[in-house]
Amino acid sequence: MSKHTLGAYPHMLGFEQLERLLERTAKTGNEGYPPFNIEQTSDFSYRITLAVAGFAEEDLNITVEDRQLVIRGRQHDDSEGRVFLHRGIAARQFQRSFVLADGVEVGEAAMENGLLHVDLTRAKPETVVQTIQIKKG
Repeated sequence: MSKHTLGAYPHMLGFEQLERLLERTAKTGNEGYPPFNIEQTSDFSYRITLAVAGFAEEDLNITVEDRQLVIRGRQHDDSEGRVFLHRGIAARQFQRSFVLADGVEVGEAAMENGLLHVDLTRAKPETVVQTIQIKKG
């Protein structure tokens, strides 16, 4: 079985960037931590919610890098001087990446009950009709 690329479809022009984005997304290494939800909150808005119990706002970093929303978390190890009989809650770091389509903007982020909410909006697409004149040769 051969791998099909978008270039294999001659009627789809200019989608090379999309193919690169899909390949990059597959390689981001997003593991299962932290778990997250993605909701569509209206026709043109979304909300990403990550379960980040144990993280404070200052432990989290949200950036947009080359059309990619990147959420990073790094907890500080405060176990110095403490004696644990069992340690099942580890201080760990994470990175979650989400590829953003053209026109999707990151709005506000808020923490609530151990959940990080990041709101996104998508610009309403404009309908464009263009008539192309044919030159006489």
